[in-house]
Amino acid sequence: MQTPLDRNVATQNASRVIAASNHPVTVISYRATKRSHVAPPPEEMCEQLLRIANSSRTPFEKKVLALLCQIPPGSVSTYGLLASHLKSSPRAVGNALRRNPFAPLVPCHRVVAMGGALGGFRGVSSKNGKGATIGEKRTLLRREGVKIDERGRVLGTPWGAFL
Repeated sequence: MQTPLDRNVATQNASRVIAASNHPVTVISYRATKRSHVAPPPEEMCEQLLRIANSSRTPFEKKVLALLCQIPPGSVSTYGLLASHLKSSPRAVGNALRRNPFAPLVPCHRVVAMGGALGGFRGVSSKNGKGATIGEKRTLLRREGVKIDERGRVLGTPWGAFL
């Protein structure tokens, strides 16, 4: 169990990592807000952000991977929403996610195609929502509480409250 001092140190470390990676996150208080509508607190992202910052990924890939850490468990976003936030293209975001060496800790499974289709996972595109890796993505999402219909589409509104 973390002590208040441990959480404070983790928040400071996350703030340094965020600043060093040019990640567009502002450290704010999350205690009074509903968890599913805000990014995870920096202390929860610290380990993943350090892993990303210390990796040999390209600067763009690091930005994409760091942005994933904001998507709360039980929520999904889209390639398009990430691309819009990064002023890039959905294809570029998908290519960066395809090379995510930290999955599922850095949760690329929380990104789906426009319209709720599952898209790809672990570098493999789905064929009509089917495939071994798509089954793994579906399992991870369902475990987090994401609802998926019988056609393999995620139900609900994509999360896009990126900081």
